[in-house]
Amino acid sequence: MSLDQNLFTLNVTARPDDRNTIDLIDPNGVVHYTKRRVPGTEYTIEMLDPLSESVLATVTAPSATSKHKTLQLYNPDLVVELKYTGTIHFKWGFKWEDHEFEWRREECYIIRKPDPAVLVAITKEPPGRLQTRSVQVLDYNLNRFDIEDRKGLEIVILTALLTFQDLNETYHSPRTDSLPSTPPSETTTTLAAMPSPGLTGRLGLSRQPSQILPTGPPPAVPPKPAPRTGVDRVAEMHAVRTAQGEGDANEVEVGEECTIEDYAQYAERLLNDEAMLFVTVRSATAAQVPKVLRVVEETKRLRHKSGIADDEDLYQYVIYDTHQDSSKRKGPKRINLDDPDPKSKGKEKYAPPTSLTVHLSKIDMPELQPKASPGSIRRSSGPGVAPKPALTPIPDMSEKERRKANKDSKKAAKESRKNEKKSKRTCTST
Repeated sequence: MSLDQNLFTLNVTARPDDRNTIDLIDPNGVVHYTKRRVPGTEYTIEMLDPLSESVLATVTAPSATSKHKTLQLYNPDLVVELKYTGTIHFKWGFKWEDHEFEWRREECYIIRKPDPAVLVAITKEPPGRLQTRSVQVLDYNLNRFDIEDRKGLEIVILTALLTFQDLNETYHSPRTDSLPSTPPSETTTTLAAMPSPGLTGRLGLSRQPSQILPTGPPPAVPPKPAPRTGVDRVAEMHAVRTAQGEGDANEVEVGEECTIEDYAQYAERLLNDEAMLFVTVRSATAAQVPKVLRVVEETKRLRHKSGIADDEDLYQYVIYDTHQDSSKRKGPKRINLDDPDPKSKGKEKYAPPTSLTVHLSKIDMPELQPKASPGSIRRSSGPGVAPKPALTPIPDMSEKERRKANKDSKKAAKESRKNEKKSKRTCTST
């Protein structure tokens, strides 16, 4: 992410003599903050004032990769919970006063639901790594909100950012809290070794003048973990596809590898999540189209068996594609001069769908409902076809008017019978 050169910028600089210490320096070379990682079995860092070396804040967690970290501010004392809030994407959130903040990779936002989030901090990182080089706190956006302790918020934003860098280093170069392995030796069984400053920072060891390291057989290689199966394998494939940008978190692509029950259990798990309003089940290839239908039916059966279907309605929307007829393709029209096949006369050739997508939604989605095609509406505009007369609507009548109309109709029928009798008598007399 590119930074504005006109704004106040802090460069993240590691000390060459101590890899556990990082300084935040402005372009003029003035140190504003110092971050120090405390060696130990648990993850602990300190945010220091460079002049007085007093502790401004500390962060503690079981490890650098923990999804929940506790941030302690001093003078005045205040505890801030830093939590991982993302499912697939990188998101860490914390609360400050009456506002919610969220770090999204290189940017920190203040959340304003339902209004759009406001950017309050931005960083510059190398491609593909959470290794911050520079950071800017956007004061002009923070001035739009009522925040009493602005200095404390700045410390929390910067401290949280530096924990992400430790998390990234742990993933790419895992820490070893136990004693390091013994360097090779040809003549001795023990070796006094003093780790270098860089190695000391990575291993989390205290700096000592010497250390006796015992020798022994190399540790056994741990066994390769068994491959995941069942619904866990479906979840693993889904996470890989989402991380590669090939799908969304609510999509289930049905392939050939796992069974129908596995896909159905994973789809039901997504529907049980309150954050998921709908789940999309799609076929990976044309051969998996029938399997998608069976997965959808099994998913609905599982919901009905668990009793959720009685309390929550589930809407189903189906979208499919077929092989496009060459006569319907765009471009110049081609006239087929071949004689029709007598066997297929009067019968339309069925083309199975090449892909199938089924949306299982907890809410009604009118935009996915099928629309009536113009060709399906019959029109009587051809020659020799008389249009049907329009029906005159029957007006609403009261009870009194209905009785009067019945009485008049009976009276008219009685008069018509009398006239018929008179006409018969006249014919007889003549």
